[in-house]
Amino acid sequence: MKKFSTPELAIIVTGPTGGGKANLASQMAQQLDLPVQVMDSMKVYRGMDIGSAKPSAGSRQGNPFQLIDLVDPWQEFTVFDWLEALSDSVSGASSWLISGGTSFYLQALREGIFSGPGADPVIRQRLAEEIEQGGLDRLHQRLAEVDSEAAESIHPHDRKRIIRALEVFEISQEPISVWHRRRVPILDPDRTLLLGVCRAREKIHQRIESRVLSMFETGWVEEVKTLMAAHDPPWGRTAGQSIGYQLIADALQEQRDPRQEIEKIQAQTRAMARSQLVWGRKLPIEWFTPQEQPEAMLRAAAAIDSLKRGDPLEPDSLRLARRDEL
Repeated sequence: MKKFSTPELAIIVTGPTGGGKANLASQMAQQLDLPVQVMDSMKVYRGMDIGSAKPSAGSRQGNPFQLIDLVDPWQEFTVFDWLEALSDSVSGASSWLISGGTSFYLQALREGIFSGPGADPVIRQRLAEEIEQGGLDRLHQRLAEVDSEAAESIHPHDRKRIIRALEVFEISQEPISVWHRRRVPILDPDRTLLLGVCRAREKIHQRIESRVLSMFETGWVEEVKTLMAAHDPPWGRTAGQSIGYQLIADALQEQRDPRQEIEKIQAQTRAMARSQLVWGRKLPIEWFTPQEQPEAMLRAAAAIDSLKRGDPLEPDSLRLARRDEL
């Protein structure tokens, strides 16, 4: 992976789906004269426009949004690929403006990326069989014996992470916790401003329900039909995780009305927004409501001025404390 030059300032606008982060990022891009580096694992796919809520064609004039429409949905695209694309996009820029809600991408920026040994299907299959025979508790106990640090951080019921931790140890003979400590963050926390945008939970739910209905009204089903006609299968493992696309495709293949899936898609989107909020509470995010957009804009401008003067980027403790209200 290419090496990054740490920016003088990284402004990251994030928050739950339906919270209002895209609008703030768009306005901030105009004020700061910076393109928006889109931090969204589904907007990278060409043709998945409506279901991934890409910026409208009008707002994309002048190319203010980067890192969208990078690959076809049937192509695999990893966090490594996104970081490579980001590296190219911000090359030579002293300040970055990033906006999106993909937590894994943000984690890679803040903590670095795990670059341990690749998957071994034979080991994974054997460990899965051991779980079937002896239970997950036995594997978690084995993990505690070889890597107590990882065992403390991984829930005893987290099958996927337990298997991965034991797999890494078997392949490398080193604990996965050691591998994690080798990660190098891309961003300097003292030069990173995390701005969160969020509404009241009821408002987010209302916006999600309206957004899903609007997606169907503006041609989401036709979009899925186009992708199904373009390639078989129409999407790969990663793109297939996007909410709604597979449900619509299944309905079409079964000759059912895809609108029957609206409530399920709304529920899955609400669950995603909830998980984004839970994860966001753990981060040093300064929270704003959509009505406080002017204050958020001033906060970003003040951060730039502070760093130009050589002053440290002091966090706004009152904004940080608002995480308890979410």
